[in-house]
Amino acid sequence: MGFRSILSCAHLWTADRLRPGDTAIDATVGTGADTLFLARTVGSKGHVFGFDIQEQAIELAKNRFASAPDQDKLAPVTFFTQSHGDMKNYIPSHFHGHIGAVMFNLGYLPADQADPSVITLTATTISALEVSLDLLRPKGILTVVLYPGHKGGDEEAHAVSEWAAKLPIAIGQAVTYRQLQRATSPYLIAIEKK
Repeated sequence: MGFRSILSCAHLWTADRLRPGDTAIDATVGTGADTLFLARTVGSKGHVFGFDIQEQAIELAKNRFASAPDQDKLAPVTFFTQSHGDMKNYIPSHFHGHIGAVMFNLGYLPADQADPSVITLTATTISALEVSLDLLRPKGILTVVLYPGHKGGDEEAHAVSEWAAKLPIAIGQAVTYRQLQRATSPYLIAIEKK
């Protein structure tokens, strides 16, 4: 059978903790794969907020949703062409402390004609992770897929790993899912909030 991919593991762990009707956040919309997964998981009575600084990413995600065969079962999604570092300013205050999941898929937009020099930045990412913990409900989950194999990605991955390792147990439990034989392999960090 083999091990799950990093992305499917992030989806599995997130699905185990989300309930129908929950609210979730895709902090890095990209092409919309995680956004669509979250919308399916929380269902039509839930809600998803999606953030990306690139308008191209938001358009790709909207196109993905438009072609989904199960649109009547999907949660409504509110997209923001904004940095994930500013999430707290855009999520209505009545959701603060009640979000079921926040997903990050760091790096750059993997799409034709996308600018690979536009990447997630360490300082903004760490700030967004801190905010995510404030937004999550108890037993909510935060997942971060990291890509140390590209320029800037190694620094970001190291900083996020250090941040997660120093997270007090009283706030949440942090785990890593990683192939150990290749230092540049993508890997997953997940945090379950206490």
